[in-house]
Amino acid sequence: MERKNKLKYDAIVIGVSAGGMEALSVIFPGLPKEFPLSITVVQHRQADSDDFLIQYLNNLSPMLVKEAEEKESLSSGVVYIAPPGYHLLIEEDHSFTLSVDPPVNYARPSIDVLFESAADAFMEKLVGIVLTGASADGSLGLKKIKELGGLTLVQAPETAEHPFMPRAAVQATQIDHILQLNQISPFLLEQFSVHS
Repeated sequence: MERKNKLKYDAIVIGVSAGGMEALSVIFPGLPKEFPLSITVVQHRQADSDDFLIQYLNNLSPMLVKEAEEKESLSSGVVYIAPPGYHLLIEEDHSFTLSVDPPVNYARPSIDVLFESAADAFMEKLVGIVLTGASADGSLGLKKIKELGGLTLVQAPETAEHPFMPRAAVQATQIDHILQLNQISPFLLEQFSVHS
């Protein structure tokens, strides 16, 4: 029998800031190469950041981890990282657009910009996840994902290296699941397992 959620969602977006490399290094090793959804991540980074984060996560992750590129279409089983210094948006045709519009929530890339564009593109087929961070970026975007019928997850603030961001998300909207960091990969596997 096919899992009820197997085809319900098409994409995952993750927002993370301070403490993010450690948080992502807990989540991605637990997801298989053939994971059936695309994952797009905004990690707040300085505009002059190198590609260390991508190399580091690629060494840990069975999924391919790469920097998102202009006009690139999303593929399942790939983790896309927003390039530093650009907002990352997802268009209706499920391709990326990079923008140098002014910072939002003092950040470029901004989590809210990604989440809000992804919510418009995927509607109820989107999963939004907010992890550790020291700003409120992501809370309005997660609220929009919830309003359009998507699934919302937040790292339990008490398990976050910087609890401000997950706490702001919890205050902004009704969250579907608040999970400890080490519960997120098992939850995603259970929900979106490639097994029937």
